[in-house]
Amino acid sequence: MLQPPIPHAGLAHIRLLALDVDGVLSDGRLYFNADGMETKAFHTQDGQGLKLLKHAGIQVALITGRDSPMVTHRAQALGIAHVYQGCPDKLDTLTRLCHELDISLDQVAYCGDDLPDLAAIQQAGVGISVPNAPDYMHHYADWVTPREGGHGAVRDICDALISARGLWDRILPADNPTGSRA
Repeated sequence: MLQPPIPHAGLAHIRLLALDVDGVLSDGRLYFNADGMETKAFHTQDGQGLKLLKHAGIQVALITGRDSPMVTHRAQALGIAHVYQGCPDKLDTLTRLCHELDISLDQVAYCGDDLPDLAAIQQAGVGISVPNAPDYMHHYADWVTPREGGHGAVRDICDALISARGLWDRILPADNPTGSRA
């Protein structure tokens, strides 16, 4: 079975994937309708990856500095229970969530794309960024995904986490190589 490459040896012990939204789950652009309503686009492969990750037993959290009804709606559609919006201090939010879940920061993979994510990237067990982040953010990350935020970066992370834990056989049984049931 073809498996994605494992980008970082530390992925095998990850129990929580925490993600920024704008620039990671979306491409970072904000669209406003004439009536002032904000819209964003989300990649379906990222959503499928997050569903597969949950099926593999890895928890997911969204931590964003903005408040957006689109984030609430997307999280509900994907069954993501840990959603934190309007967070000026993402590391503090992540630390409190780890305490609530009884896990350490070493068991967290955090992906972000800009300065508000820097402390969480540095303190997480695996700090991840995306190619569309400012170049200096790449310096602090353990891994930069092959695809940009909003264009499958989260799916790359999910696939790598599943692969690092050796869970592809659980998710893609031999009699169903496409995994279409997920």
